[in-house]
Amino acid sequence: MESMPTTNGSRTPTIDDDPALGLSQRAKMEVLFAVLLGLFLGALDQTIVGPALPTIVTQLAGNDIYVWAVTIYLLTSTISVPFWGKLSDLYGRKPMFMIGIIIFLVGSALSGLSQNMTQLIGFRGLQGIGAGSLFPIALAVIGDLFTPAERGKYQGLFGAVFGIAFIVGPLVGGFLTENIGWHWIFYVNIPVGLISLFFIWRLLPTVKSARATRNFDYLGGLIFTIAISMLLIGLTQKGQTDPITHRLYNWTDPTVGGLIAASLVGIALFIWAESRAKEPIVPLDLFRNRTYAASMVATFFAAFAFFGAIIFLPRWFQIVQGFTPTWSGLAALPLMAGLIISSIGSGLIVARTGRYKWLTIGAIVLMGISTLLMTQLRADTSLLVVWLWMFISGLGVGPTFSVFTLIVQNAVPFNLLGVATSNLTFFRQIGGTVALAIVGTIFSSKMLEEIGPQLTAAGTPQPLVDTFVAGINAGQVDVQGLTGTGDLGQAILAGAGPAAPAIQPFISNIVAGIHQAFSLGVAQTFWIGVGAAVAAVIAAAVMAELPLRSRESAPAAVGATANEPGRSALPATD
Repeated sequence: MESMPTTNGSRTPTIDDDPALGLSQRAKMEVLFAVLLGLFLGALDQTIVGPALPTIVTQLAGNDIYVWAVTIYLLTSTISVPFWGKLSDLYGRKPMFMIGIIIFLVGSALSGLSQNMTQLIGFRGLQGIGAGSLFPIALAVIGDLFTPAERGKYQGLFGAVFGIAFIVGPLVGGFLTENIGWHWIFYVNIPVGLISLFFIWRLLPTVKSARATRNFDYLGGLIFTIAISMLLIGLTQKGQTDPITHRLYNWTDPTVGGLIAASLVGIALFIWAESRAKEPIVPLDLFRNRTYAASMVATFFAAFAFFGAIIFLPRWFQIVQGFTPTWSGLAALPLMAGLIISSIGSGLIVARTGRYKWLTIGAIVLMGISTLLMTQLRADTSLLVVWLWMFISGLGVGPTFSVFTLIVQNAVPFNLLGVATSNLTFFRQIGGTVALAIVGTIFSSKMLEEIGPQLTAAGTPQPLVDTFVAGINAGQVDVQGLTGTGDLGQAILAGAGPAAPAIQPFISNIVAGIHQAFSLGVAQTFWIGVGAAVAAVIAAAVMAELPLRSRESAPAAVGATANEPGRSALPATD
């Protein structure tokens, strides 16, 4: 499309010149601010609820189903991600982003009003559906506002938002729960969401692709929903306790291995359905692009390594070091500092150099090195050493949040930007979910294996060690209680009954042995992170480094209105 001269001799921006369709730099920054607020909503909700859950479960009398307050949110937010990405390509980012935020806010308000656990679980599911829109569409909006060559300067901010939310969430959640009420951990979302909605409504153009059809893949969507639901429920059930027998579910249980196996069949059916769909939710042709496919695999394993590596560290701070839940959140500050610094810095480097392949490989290697160092964790490891390891890990993780989004968006056609970005978000979330299930098993096995030897090494008399281990094997000793918060020594004495006087002289030895066994169990989980980091490096090395485009054809803004001043509607083009 040819540009049209203006009266002062300058050119009116064309679609090729400006994918943001004529937005001024100030307007772009305001939209970026609104999008970051929307992203912050989703990131904050993942961390603010944790400190409040014990209080919520107690007040709503729902201890037997409390896990579903977390599981349902994970389920609906993960499943809905590809749908939101596809719908934003079909109908535009603006309406889909606004609808997603509104659903999230309604779910938040209703969650705060819940009177029982069943209501809370249902409303958290609704909240998760809205949350599924926040990450992929927010990242896709950046793709609309800026060319690939520019995006690096701004993509790094998304990693920073995650880092800030990771720090702020537990603090705000703990404060609100202790001083005002748990309901406010949900209500606090509302003013932030309304501000984001206002700026998005006011400034963001409705971008639609002239090539997009309206043949939504309903069959593929149904199969995908069922298959991923079974996968996530199966993974969540691993490590939970059977309500009748009170034993932990294993991989061979129908509710774990059975559901996962059924999900794999469902995924195969989904791939078959997508290969025949007119407008697939996940276009399989994209995976013929080596850079795109390698990025998905690398993101999956990078998320696997990251979440698998850090999930038990907050518990280590609480159980072994005696930190409160709030202070254990603050103990993650070095990791978040490294993440924020490297996320922003890597984006700036890519924007300036146009090179990203070896940056991402180096970042994943750094994450792998830090994870390898964490395999040396012990009960007496210095906090300064642990924080140094965490800072190095953060430096490695940051670029995986920001740069891979830029790589994927640069590798696909503009009209598929939304679905490509949502697929990246989906692979990241699934990688983290699978990691949590696997490292939980590794941790439990290693800790139980080490309790006997470590009690002996700590100076506990062998007859007492044998009795203690026999009690664990017979189910008479609550293993979950050994990894809970509070005074472990007093908890052991309280559960010892008549044997408490005989145990009392050795309680410090027993506690020291359990702490060491716990630490060794945590250290063992980091090996899976090392392996995942190696897989992520191999995948990243396979990528073809495509030059970052400084121009790209973008579809036109549809219906510039009075609430979008200073812009005219440009005709759509291919």
